[in-house]
Amino acid sequence: MSGSGKAKAVVLDDVAIDRALTRIAHELLEANKGAEGLALAGIVTRGAVLAQRLATRIKEIEGTEVPVGTLDISFYRDDVATRLNPEVHRTDLPFDPDGRCVVLVDDVLFTGRTIRAAMDALMDYGRPSCVRLAVLVDRGHRELPIRADYVGKNVPTSSREQIKVRLLETDGEDTVLILGEDGEE
Repeated sequence: MSGSGKAKAVVLDDVAIDRALTRIAHELLEANKGAEGLALAGIVTRGAVLAQRLATRIKEIEGTEVPVGTLDISFYRDDVATRLNPEVHRTDLPFDPDGRCVVLVDDVLFTGRTIRAAMDALMDYGRPSCVRLAVLVDRGHRELPIRADYVGKNVPTSSREQIKVRLLETDGEDTVLILGEDGEE
């Protein structure tokens, strides 16, 4: 997804990302009536970073630490057989999902296939009382009946455009860009 040209548009800058995550944290707490029984599971890689940030916001707001884990969905994807050398990471859920409300966290919601894979992966670890979805960007174009419960920003795109999320922890800056149809920045 890297290129040498210019981004078509900056969708979110660092201030807007921070604001969106704070709003999502408040919405999560309101819907759950507090932090009791909540757990966050970030989808590797940027979803895991965002889950950690949400946990920090929840602690600042509520004074309660919410358990945070990471889910690697590499072998749960419906295209795993066609992917050459999938990048495999470690799933780390330091909590028992049984009976908890687990919030899956990802950077971009597009077709819904990643989230379906994440739900399959999560169910291998237990049976949550509920599963919710929080995403920084929802760009539409769903192929499966999946929707986010908490959205930082809805960004209508063409199916040929790309959304690139850059986070300080992984990319050295916080920004969300729309890239042109050829993936050029």
